Amino acid sequence: MNIEQALERVRTGPQGPRIAALFDFDGTIVHGFSGVHFFRDRLLAGKVSAAELAGTMLNGLRGTDSESDFERFVAVAFKAWGGHTEDELYEIGQRLFASTIAGHIYPEAWQLIRAHQEAGHTVVIASSASRYQIQASADVLGVEHMLYTPLEVKDGILTGKVDGKSLWRSGKAEAAIAFADEHDIDRAASYTYSNGGEDVDFLATMGNPTPTNPDGTLTKIATERRWPILRFRPRGTPGPKEVVRTAAAYGGLFGSVWTGIGLGIVNRSKKVALDSMFGIGSDVSLALAGIDVRVHGESNVWAQRPAVFIFNHQSQLDPIILAKVLRHDFTGVTKKEMANDPLFGPLLRFVGAAFVDRSNTDRAKAALGPVVDTLRGGTSVVIAPEGTRSLTPEIGRFKKGAFHMAMQAGVPIVPVVIRNAGELLWKHSTLVRSGTVDVAVLEPIDVSDWTQENLDEWIRAVENLYRRTLAHWPAVV
Repeated sequence: MNIEQALERVRTGPQGPRIAALFDFDGTIVHGFSGVHFFRDRLLAGKVSAAELAGTMLNGLRGTDSESDFERFVAVAFKAWGGHTEDELYEIGQRLFASTIAGHIYPEAWQLIRAHQEAGHTVVIASSASRYQIQASADVLGVEHMLYTPLEVKDGILTGKVDGKSLWRSGKAEAAIAFADEHDIDRAASYTYSNGGEDVDFLATMGNPTPTNPDGTLTKIATERRWPILRFRPRGTPGPKEVVRTAAAYGGLFGSVWTGIGLGIVNRSKKVALDSMFGIGSDVSLALAGIDVRVHGESNVWAQRPAVFIFNHQSQLDPIILAKVLRHDFTGVTKKEMANDPLFGPLLRFVGAAFVDRSNTDRAKAALGPVVDTLRGGTSVVIAPEGTRSLTPEIGRFKKGAFHMAMQAGVPIVPVVIRNAGELLWKHSTLVRSGTVDVAVLEPIDVSDWTQENLDEWIRAVENLYRRTLAHWPAVV
């Protein structure tokens, strides 16, 4: 089963809250084991004692083949949390999510969770980890229900002990059944997703068990039981090939910039220089990075220009992708800090980008004034209304600047929806992965009847248009 088949199964299957979708966390929603990030954070901060380090290494050598092995493992892991407040651990979880874990979320898992939510299903994260390890991810994914290994808390302070039974193997299966009984879940029609052989009983609690990124043990059992197997693209640490591709992509980009400048000098035309830089630079750098761009609605790129092209922003790849799609006769709006970027600052200034101080509303509005003149002069503008790159594919709140510009200049808004760019180059990553980026250029939106009174309503409608497009991606014809 591939991800499209899995999504279609959800969309065409039974709907409503009596259908549950229970997702394991580590290895299923996120690549790898989130506990490693918590341990490494404490290790780097010098908070891991010699006894804890020795115990952790010993448990690692022993492995976790039985429930008693796992209980011994969590006893060592969670003992170190004794004396901390719940607020402290939630804060650590939020920080590690923003710095690391968000980049390990499988985009396919995000799509699946969204599909279940759109079907009105009761979505649950079921994990042997603690709540503090999964809360930040659950918040971003919009998952209300969580099953997790409970830790003992007295007067808001953790004791370092597990409060009851860990949610591993039989513990997770029992918790899933208890949840289903409590919430009147139709188990026969519900779904489970997990990657580990220890979760066979958990997977079997519902009628649609789906081994996801299964290990060897689970793959063998799934094959025997004829369970559909679902695999996601790996999200692990990039290797030497990615280092070479990234270096080649940057080299190709800046080599193309100088080529464009040379052509502009020869032709005595800044427009020739810009068009060459946008076209050649984007094509060469993406090709060297091993990235294909698949476009739906390409005719909308040219339907009405000039226009304000808006895009959802998750990756540094986005401007290069947009250059490949839009080709020529456009400039951009970006944060003021980029003006001093040693690599991209000079290039952005050369192409006439506007630099906006996001910390000062008045100065931001003043910087956008000349952009309206640029639009009226026939040059399109590209801007990310979210204001900054997001950690996940989730659409953030749109700011008003892009829409004000379109209204003042009397030009349409053209939504450009980008999918997969964050998977190939995440916000906090410097190395590019090869793959395919999907782009949907939607029909131009006429803003002639927009007013200040109905602007918020229109902006929310455009936000929702992005969410619907990401959830129901249009077919490329």
